[in-house]
Amino acid sequence: MKPRKSLVIRNTRETQIRVELNIDGAGRYEIDTGLPFFNHMLELIAKHALFDLRLTAAGDLAVDHHHTVEDVGLALGEALNQALGDRRGIERYGFSLMPMDDAFSRVAVDLGGRPYLVRQMANRKKKILDFDLDLLGEFLRAFVTQARMNLHVAQLYGADAHHAHESVFKGLARALRAACRRDPRVKGVPSSKGVL
Repeated sequence: MKPRKSLVIRNTRETQIRVELNIDGAGRYEIDTGLPFFNHMLELIAKHALFDLRLTAAGDLAVDHHHTVEDVGLALGEALNQALGDRRGIERYGFSLMPMDDAFSRVAVDLGGRPYLVRQMANRKKKILDFDLDLLGEFLRAFVTQARMNLHVAQLYGADAHHAHESVFKGLARALRAACRRDPRVKGVPSSKGVL
C-alpha cells in the first residue's frame, strides 16, 4: 500500500512552519514551536495516534502566541489531509473516552470531508504558566478546517487545567488513530455518496 506521508511548509510574515507527517508511524516525534505546553499537546497527538511527526515553528512570539498556534493548526491539518489522500479504505469515524487523573473527556472524529468543530470545556481556567489555554480552541478550529474533518470535544469534568486539556488531546489522538485505520473490507471511500 502507498505510504501515507506528507510534507507541508507554511511561510508567512508571522510564522515559518514545517510539518512532516507519517500516519502509519510508530508515535515518534520531534516538535519545537517555541511554546513548551503547546509542544506537549502536539506530542500527545503523535504518541497516542501512532503518527510520526516532525514539526518546527518559528513565529512572532514576542508579539503574541496566537499566530504560531493557529498556523500550526493550519499546517498540521493540511498535512493530515494530504497524507489521507482520497481517503479510500479508511474507517472514517473514531471516538475515545479519555480519563486523565481527575479529568475526563469524550472525543469523536469524522474524516468525512466536512469541517466542523464543537468544543465544550468544563474546565474554564485561562492559563498554564504564560500559555493562554483559549488558543487551543484556535488550534483545533484551524486543524479541523484544513484536515476537512468533523470534531466533537466534550471535556466533562476535571479541576486541574493541565489534566483537562491532556485528556482532550489524548482523546483526539486515539479518535484519529481509529478513524485513519485502514479496513480491507472498505472498498472505495467510506460514504454512500461515493465521494468525500
